[in-house]
Amino acid sequence: MAKLPTSSEDEVARFLKEVSEAPAPVRGTNERGRLIFAMDATASREPTWDRACHIQSEMFTETSALGGLAVQLLYYRGFGQCRASKWAVNPDQLLRFMTSVRCLGGTTQIRKVLKHAIKENTREKVDALVFVGDAMEEEVDQLCHHAGELGLLNVPVFIFHEGGDPIAERAFRQITRLSGGAYCPFDSGSAQQLKELLSAVAVYAAGGRQALLSYGKKKGGDALRLTHQLQGKN
Repeated sequence: MAKLPTSSEDEVARFLKEVSEAPAPVRGTNERGRLIFAMDATASREPTWDRACHIQSEMFTETSALGGLAVQLLYYRGFGQCRASKWAVNPDQLLRFMTSVRCLGGTTQIRKVLKHAIKENTREKVDALVFVGDAMEEEVDQLCHHAGELGLLNVPVFIFHEGGDPIAERAFRQITRLSGGAYCPFDSGSAQQLKELLSAVAVYAAGGRQALLSYGKKKGGDALRLTHQLQGKN
């Protein structure tokens, strides 16, 4: 069985650069950042679902000093199921919801994820959409249309692609490009890297580029690499 690709140094550097160039969130001083965390919960994702449940809690930890982060979990599975949690402001709330979900076979519903983000943004500004998935089985042009809409709304999509499916990769790269977000591949052996990069996106959603610069200096590693892309930026 072929080994799945991990994120190379070039891929990580490119991802971090794209995060740094995403439109900066704009909000009042007392408002929390708002991030939608969307996940493919079809059967192929079951081996890594529990790991992802714990990784997401890091997003809250790293943004508490920035005024906090509100996160909404969105997942799809089975025959047309696509459900969203209430907006959560602490990791325990979201973890309880995530651990109640079990993966179930079905086809992808990425279009519903993108349309949901557009709808939520009409109610209150959404600063970023994160999607974690391994496949794409839909009409690419429709997905790109909605990704372009999110780009116009300044809602960047950050996609973490598990596995090496080339069809999914092409679609995911187009979605992130059109929305102003970023794409990064990962596998089950790069959990720590995924944790750091997810936290970087959360910090960006909560505090913008300057907060991301400070985060990189504090954390080092992949996040520190981003600081070299941010020198001289506001």
